[in-house]
Amino acid sequence: MSRSTDVVVIGGGAIGGAVATAVLEDPAFAGRVTVIERDPTFRRASSALSAASIRQQFSTPENIRMSRYSFGWLREAGVGLHESGYLFLATAVGASVLEDNVTVQRAEGADVELLSVPELGPRFPWLALDGVALASLGRGGEGWFDGYALVRVLRTRARELGADLVTGEVVDLEVVGDRVATVILADGRRIEPDVVVDAAGPWARDVAVMAGVDLPVEARRRSVFVFDVASDPPIDCPLVIDTSGAWFRPEGESFIAGIAPPQADDLADLPLEVDRDQFERQLWPALAARVPAFDAIKVTNAWAGYYEVNTFDHNAIIGPHPRIANLLFANGFSGHGIQQAPAVGRALAELIVHGGYRTLDLSIFGFDRIAAGRPVLERNVIG
Repeated sequence: MSRSTDVVVIGGGAIGGAVATAVLEDPAFAGRVTVIERDPTFRRASSALSAASIRQQFSTPENIRMSRYSFGWLREAGVGLHESGYLFLATAVGASVLEDNVTVQRAEGADVELLSVPELGPRFPWLALDGVALASLGRGGEGWFDGYALVRVLRTRARELGADLVTGEVVDLEVVGDRVATVILADGRRIEPDVVVDAAGPWARDVAVMAGVDLPVEARRRSVFVFDVASDPPIDCPLVIDTSGAWFRPEGESFIAGIAPPQADDLADLPLEVDRDQFERQLWPALAARVPAFDAIKVTNAWAGYYEVNTFDHNAIIGPHPRIANLLFANGFSGHGIQQAPAVGRALAELIVHGGYRTLDLSIFGFDRIAAGRPVLERNVIG
């Protein structure tokens, strides 16, 4: 690598901050890192609006490895990590898939327990078990944290290491031959990079289009609801993934919950406004059916954020474009981004500084799989 390497990261959220920090922490790196973020308040950023949870219960070894790496990082980062497992509930139809997933997770070192219905009742007496055939519970390496604190920690660390944190909007990428030659900002500034990282989250596709690349990433709205329980709230409640697709977990003395909208309503680029009707028509009935105490609840707050959904296979797109060699992607995490940010930052830093993966081999998530029609089949996607 040239000793005058200039790295430009487009997007200053958790992913962009993790990439910048990991590059600058590498002793072999000598160069400059510029992080461009159009809204340093992060009012609309997925990092700040996420439910900020982390799990190891995936079906793909690489996703499990990323989360295991990131969990260790988060534990030391001072971001309010609350260590508590995910509880996945499965119907009779999904039970065999759940068992297969747990086999993969255990092979990767994840501490996951399978629970039968007779075991679930005494363990979680506040659960109604209609339609449940099997469950899996993470006994370690899972939980939730403060997503906004993570962004602040990463930006502070990147600044201390010498990153140039620029407030601005990228409006064009000039491509010459097989390289991005110039990054152009709205105020007319021009930066000539050696490496460009697209870490623009839900707006990553807009950045890719500037380089003539079709990136299959869309911004899909998700609403999160905060509620209090009138009486007998669940005790020792993990993050529960219901058979309905709804999820819920404690948040202090309250609870938060969400659910993906029906596919016909799950459109790209909807206004970042809470879909309050969704709570009444879809989410509350699912919550009350699973936890009887949730029949009497009071919504106290709500917010909406964007999932950056990879419409090809709902998995991350990580690494260089096959034709534009100095354009790297870290996009399309479909809800996994904030929890996997530290691992992605380390992996991309190794690509940039050393020319290849060392700690985690994430080549399975490369851009070339899209053109080849070779999806990564992750069966534990939470909508």
